Amino acid sequence: MGRGKIEIKRIENSNNRSVTYSKRKKGIIKKAQEISILCDAKVSLIIYGPNGKIVDFCSPETTSLSFIAEEYQRLSGKRLWDLKHENLNTEIEMTKKENENMDIHLRHMKGQEIQSLNHRELMALEDTLYNGLQNVRAAQMECINQLRQKDEFLESENKRLTCELFQKMGMQDGVLRSDYNSHMSFAFRVQPMQPNLQERM
Repeated sequence: MGRGKIEIKRIENSNNRSVTYSKRKKGIIKKAQEISILCDAKVSLIIYGPNGKIVDFCSPETTSLSFIAEEYQRLSGKRLWDLKHENLNTEIEMTKKENENMDIHLRHMKGQEIQSLNHRELMALEDTLYNGLQNVRAAQMECINQLRQKDEFLESENKRLTCELFQKMGMQDGVLRSDYNSHMSFAFRVQPMQPNLQERM
C-alpha cells in the first residue's frame, strides 16, 4: 500500500517545518545535480531559507549564477536588471578601464613598456617627467631652506642660553668671593690677644 498524498500547505509546527525544509533542500539539490549530469543541462538554483541563509547550486560547466542570469535575460528577452543597475555596471566598467589606463601611464612614467609609444608620445612623456623633476627639485630646495633656518635658529638659541648661563655663573662666583673675604676679615679681627701658654711654661 502506497503512502498517502501529503497536503501542500504551510507546516505550523516550527520543528517539523525545519526538518522538512532540510530534507527537501537536500532532495532538490540532488535532483538539480542529476539533471545537469544526465541531460547535460545548465542548472542554477538559489534557495532562501527561513533562517535567512542562502543555498545555491550551479552546474559544473556554468561559471557563475550571474552567467545564468545574463543568459536567461538574453534568451528570454526579459529584463532582470533595471536601467539603474545597467548604468551602474557601465560606470564600473568605465572605472576599471580608467584604472587600467592609469596603470599603463604609471608604468610609462617608470620607463617600462615604452617601446610601443610613438615619437610624439615619447616627447610628451619626456615633458611630463621634466616638469615633475622640476617640481621635486623645488620642493627639495624648500625643505633644505627650512632645515637651514631651523639650524640657524637653534644655533642662535644655543648661544643665547650659553651666554645667560655664564652670566649667572659669574654673578654667583662674585657673591661667593665677597662672602669669603668678609668672613676672613671678621675672623682676623676676633683673634684673641692672649700670649701663648706654652711660652710661659
